[in-house]
Amino acid sequence: MTAAADGRRAGYAKGRAKRQEIIETAMVVFGESGYNKSSMLEIAERCSLSRAGLAHHFPSKESILEAVLAWRDQADRDRFRSNGSADGSGLGILRGMVDLARHNSTVPGLIALYSVLAAEASTPSHPAHDYFVKRYDRIVRGTQRALERVQAAGYLRDDADPEALGIELTALMDGLQIQWLLNAERIDMAARLRAAIQRFLVVDL
Repeated sequence: MTAAADGRRAGYAKGRAKRQEIIETAMVVFGESGYNKSSMLEIAERCSLSRAGLAHHFPSKESILEAVLAWRDQADRDRFRSNGSADGSGLGILRGMVDLARHNSTVPGLIALYSVLAAEASTPSHPAHDYFVKRYDRIVRGTQRALERVQAAGYLRDDADPEALGIELTALMDGLQIQWLLNAERIDMAARLRAAIQRFLVVDL
C-alpha cells in the first residue's frame, strides 16, 4: 500500500472518529437544552471545531439530529439481538426490554435527550415529529407481535390482551424513565418493568 493510500485511510478513520464525537456531543447538548434551543455553534465549540468545520461533517442541525436518532436506534437493535430477539417464543423480546431499561439507567444523558425530544416532537412542525410517530408505532407493534408469539407458545395469561399490553408497556417504559430522571435513587426501571411483564406471564421471564 502506498503512502498516499495510508494517508487516505488515516484521514477516513479520523473523520469517522470526529463524526462520532459530534453525534455523542450533540446527544448531550440536545438532552440539556432540547433540540429547539440548541445551536450548531454550541455543538461546534464543544467539539473544538469552527462552525464551518462542523458543517463539513453535518450541514445542518437537523442532519445532526437524524444521525443521533439513527445511532441510538442501531444501538438498541444490537442490544435486542444480543438478548435473543429471534427466539420463537417471543420471550427474548421481553427480556430485551428489561435489559434495555437496565442499560438506560447507565446513560442518563440519552434518557434526558429522548424525554425532551419526544415532548418537543409532539408539535407537527418539529423535524423529529415523523420519526417519533413511526418509532412509537414500531415499538408498540413490535411488542404486540412478541406478545402474540408468547401467547401462541402458551406463556401468556388467558385474560391478557397483546394489543393493549403493547401500548401499556411502551407507556410504562417512558413513564419510568421520566420518574427515574427525577429520582434515580428511588426508581429501579428494570425491576419495575420486569415485575410488570411477569404479572401477565405464566412462566418465569
